[in-house]
Amino acid sequence: MTRRREKAAQPVGNRRAAREFAFRVIFEASQSDVTLALARSRAEGLMREGDDTHAQLSDDALAFAGELLDGFQAHGNEVDDLLRRTIRGWSFETLAQTDLNVMRLAALEMVWLDTPHPPVIESAVRIARKYGGDDSGKFVNGVLAGLSRNEERRVSQREEAEPESAAQHGDLPL
Repeated sequence: MTRRREKAAQPVGNRRAAREFAFRVIFEASQSDVTLALARSRAEGLMREGDDTHAQLSDDALAFAGELLDGFQAHGNEVDDLLRRTIRGWSFETLAQTDLNVMRLAALEMVWLDTPHPPVIESAVRIARKYGGDDSGKFVNGVLAGLSRNEERRVSQREEAEPESAAQHGDLPL
């Protein structure tokens, strides 16, 4: 297979392009026998060469993609545990790998990077529709919406418990 090498387009500076770049790196690493670092290095090299398989990212977008990939490297097992608790009726082995990897990145961003949930979910759904099957967008949306509700509930419960905990320890001002 040959790749077109044309004059590089203007760099894309949006977060969605960075998320798509990170998704493609994680997907490549999960589907082949390469490390995340090697898949990332390859993708960055292709992008810098002007290969049309990866959009040309601005420095800011590439830095954000790197933040996502570094976060996944550091928290991948925790992300997978969270998704296993959220997804009902499916195992990771039976899920479409495109859907799984899109949800991994979105869950990481929602929980560990504290990005507002709606734009993360919207981006994930678009990427799932682009790379996944007919129902990928709906499935990803449903899982991530459930995760978002669970996280909001968890944060709310923790915030409610904190004043009680502080009062028990005499930490509240009089």
